[in-house]
Amino acid sequence: MGSKSKRKGAVGERDFALFCREHGYDVHRTAQHMGKGGGEADVRGLPGVHVEVKRTEALRLWDALEQAGRDAKPGEIPIVAHRPNNRPWIVILSADDFMQIYRGWEMGRSE
Repeated sequence: MGSKSKRKGAVGERDFALFCREHGYDVHRTAQHMGKGGGEADVRGLPGVHVEVKRTEALRLWDALEQAGRDAKPGEIPIVAHRPNNRPWIVILSADDFMQIYRGWEMGRSE
């Protein structure tokens, strides 16, 4: 990855971490706090979720989701947080993982 791509990636990771903090979660870039080796999430602070951040105009969706799934630890839900220029953040995950999250939300709602 070129230095411009690395810089944009780091900016995206900081931006998504800030987005999460604005929503009340203590999230930080992995590289800022512990150094980043292969297979580490881009950001930490959302327990049970492996976050792969992509700050790009042309997302290679399947490649990104496969990378998140490959790097996720057992029991973690792999997600891709994506934001192109002048757009809001979106989160991409498999339909099976979405249903798992939705069931938990639905059960909590009925209590």
